Amino acid sequence: MRAAAMGAVGRSPSAAARAPAAQGGTSACPVADGFYDARLVVARLEEAGRTLLALPPGGYSTGFRLNTAALMRRMIEAGEAEAEPARLRPPVPSAAGITRMDEALGWVALIPLDRSVLRRIVGARALVNPMTDRHLYPWRRLGTMLGADHKAVQRWHAQGVDMIVAALNAAG
Repeated sequence: MRAAAMGAVGRSPSAAARAPAAQGGTSACPVADGFYDARLVVARLEEAGRTLLALPPGGYSTGFRLNTAALMRRMIEAGEAEAEPARLRPPVPSAAGITRMDEALGWVALIPLDRSVLRRIVGARALVNPMTDRHLYPWRRLGTMLGADHKAVQRWHAQGVDMIVAALNAAG
């Protein structure tokens, strides 16, 4: 919503990268010439974070369905009580979106195990609220959590993304 109000000129790189998927494309960012770059990887990780946060929190219920009489009784009781405002939720992601999420989140494992801080930073920055399009962990909050300067956290994030890009291009 915010990106639409800003227009094409003021779009963030991640919003611009998501545009093809919103228009019905199969991938948020198609791979050009079989090579990945840092912008593509960051856009796909952020898309995966949005998808992850848009999934239903408890999954789908496998409990018994209510019969009609019980459902009507609940609706009448709910109508008598003070109605609380409905909580907005993002739409449930498509199966293709979940598949892309699984693929992109698997890329974090391409960062070596001995670089666990880089894994945490890349994973935390991938989490983007699907309703507000804001990162759950801004650079400064990550810096505070890790006891480092936010500029250092940005450099470490770039190093982690570069490791993922190198591994993806080596495998492809």
